[in-house]
Amino acid sequence: MQDVKLSKNLRQARHTQLALAQRVRIEALGVQPCLVAGVDAAFSDNKVIGSACLFDYDTLHKVHEVSVVQEVEFPYVAGFLSFREAPVIIGAIKLLQTPPNLIIVDGQGIAHPRRIGLASHIGVLLGIPTVGCAKSRLIGVHQEPGPHKGNWQYLYDKEQQIGAVLRSRDNVSPLYISPGHLIDISGCLDVILHTTTRYRLPEPIRCAHNLSAQNKRLLT
Repeated sequence: MQDVKLSKNLRQARHTQLALAQRVRIEALGVQPCLVAGVDAAFSDNKVIGSACLFDYDTLHKVHEVSVVQEVEFPYVAGFLSFREAPVIIGAIKLLQTPPNLIIVDGQGIAHPRRIGLASHIGVLLGIPTVGCAKSRLIGVHQEPGPHKGNWQYLYDKEQQIGAVLRSRDNVSPLYISPGHLIDISGCLDVILHTTTRYRLPEPIRCAHNLSAQNKRLLT
């Protein structure tokens, strides 16, 4: 019975993804953002922690941070992680003291089998430009980027450019960058390089990752 329920849930989730994917818009970012948020999620038993950190885009000064804890309502299934993480992350974004002009998501944008990763999912639902910044590849093929910060190569799936593989620091593993919504690949690269300082991850999602981890420790 549990397998039947899961199969039904996945069919519904797939239908939702295909509908949302039709609403994704990949286009040049019209105006430089003033405020950028980084978001991430962590899990502790049956709880999911969603965190959002708001930064001034020019100075990279942190303006606000917030976390939300919810019950996990969807099982872990590759390709459907948005249904586990998006609700709590959107809840955290809505609690920020000022809405962001752009969101960097620790996850995929259109670099997803149905072109609707977590960043695209959140972007469409909120109507805000989103960038997917993942630490590992979900789909696609690419050439290895050069060893220095700023070196990158396109990520392809079935000959379509779906993102970029970016070296964010010298001689570290690259990040997998893909547009989520209302931005293109070039704009994503500009945003990630602008918000990355001494570390491999951009400051906004590094902050969100650390905040989620901190709150996870409080739950255990």
